[in-house]
Amino acid sequence: MRIDIQLAILGSVSGAVAFWRMECRGRLALARLDPLINPGTLSPHAHTIHGSSGFSESVTYEDLVNADCTSCAVIQDKSVYWTPNLYFKHANGTYQAVEQVGGMLAYYFLEPDAGNRGAGIKAFPNDFRMVAGDVNRRNYSIAGLSYSQPDPEKSLWAALGQTTQEDLSQRAIGFNCLNYQKTPEATLERHYLPEKDYLDAHCADGVRFEVMFPSCWNGKDISSSNHRDHVAYPDLVNTGTCPEGFDVKLPGLMYETIWATNAFTGVPGEFVISNGDVQGFGYHADFISGWDSDFLQSAVEQCTNDSGLLSDCPIFTLQSESTQRKCKMAAPMISSEKIDGVIGASLPGGVQIHYGPEPANADSNTGSNNGPVASVESLAVEAASTTSSTLSSVVQQEEPTSTLNANALTEPSPGLSADEINALAKPSPTPSTSEINALAEPSPAPTSTLSDPPIPEGYELVRTDYVTNGNTVSKIVVVETVEYVMVATETVTVTATLGAQKARRQLQHLHRHAHH
Repeated sequence: MRIDIQLAILGSVSGAVAFWRMECRGRLALARLDPLINPGTLSPHAHTIHGSSGFSESVTYEDLVNADCTSCAVIQDKSVYWTPNLYFKHANGTYQAVEQVGGMLAYYFLEPDAGNRGAGIKAFPNDFRMVAGDVNRRNYSIAGLSYSQPDPEKSLWAALGQTTQEDLSQRAIGFNCLNYQKTPEATLERHYLPEKDYLDAHCADGVRFEVMFPSCWNGKDISSSNHRDHVAYPDLVNTGTCPEGFDVKLPGLMYETIWATNAFTGVPGEFVISNGDVQGFGYHADFISGWDSDFLQSAVEQCTNDSGLLSDCPIFTLQSESTQRKCKMAAPMISSEKIDGVIGASLPGGVQIHYGPEPANADSNTGSNNGPVASVESLAVEAASTTSSTLSSVVQQEEPTSTLNANALTEPSPGLSADEINALAKPSPTPSTSEINALAEPSPAPTSTLSDPPIPEGYELVRTDYVTNGNTVSKIVVVETVEYVMVATETVTVTATLGAQKARRQLQHLHRHAHH
């Protein structure tokens, strides 16, 4: 039986760093939504989303805090946390969503500015918004270093000229190869996703994706046009000194998500992040604070235990894992596009793989809504009206379909070890990719005996969708002109059972050090 070792992250100056580890066991949704980068419309790629059920394509702070539930452990936290989803591309070009293990962890580190420790830490203001990472990045460009080289000693970064915000943001991303029979790798050690041959040979328990947010603030703006310019990294990424003009230190926020890449061991193909990235350089994350800033400030000042356990902070009201998992988006939407399970011959949104080293400029991460989105044929349409031209967002609730290896269900997952944040170790080399020769069969399309609703004159059939609610089946015929999309719906009531769903696998996947 494994011994649960509590996390103690060592500070370079002041001893153990106070922090807590926000557990988000439930996944709110898997969706093509990103209200920061693509407000009011579809995101070009799919995200896995955790937190407040008030999340939507146009979410406001009031939506978050007034929501019915959160998929995270602390009920006072109505924030939303989201990252790209991970897919596996089979040898025949069919994509399959990779299982997300144990939800997500969001670490709140309470480390002051090394250049002004007496100033303390200020809570996120209400509705504070920011992003980490660059969705379009497809290379590693720190001072001419190869991405496979280990980071130099942190004390040398400044002398080497490696403390620009661009450099620090690349070091704020990590891909941790999990093998519970070996010494854990350090957090934020490897800044690229290894090729599949390496994962098969070394990562017996999956891969942990890690991303650290900037924690230095200009003290004025709750966001900025690109959701970056109001914040900056301290000069050691997670610790260190804040740059001039960013004198307010915020909690250091870091996401951890474990993916069951081990479920595909021996299966030819490659892993692809939903934004079309196979190397991980474009991994990114988004955050909107749904905390009450006064309450969060109390937590910053009172929750200073170095155990990381939420239960060690008495002001938090906790809810069970089962309650977290029940929380879903308040307004479920329909889509003709499959996002979970075996989804077909393209990534959601029709995203293409871009290998770089040039940026993948088609998916602009500027904070504006001027970049291209999915074509009208792939957009979901709300079925509430037969004349609506309103485009709805694409959401599919969690319904895992991949079969995990036995060890992925029984082994606990490691969190951060005592010296992970500051440890330096050479990442293992990446072998070449094996030949692709296996096939994967896509899921069959639904069938129905419903007749087609009439197609208005001057319109052309785009596709037919089916939506089931209890014993009611709606057949949705989507038609288009050059400028509009509309829906005609016929609904019938049936008494026959439409088919039993497979029971979902209950993942009780313990986190080795951090209860992930």
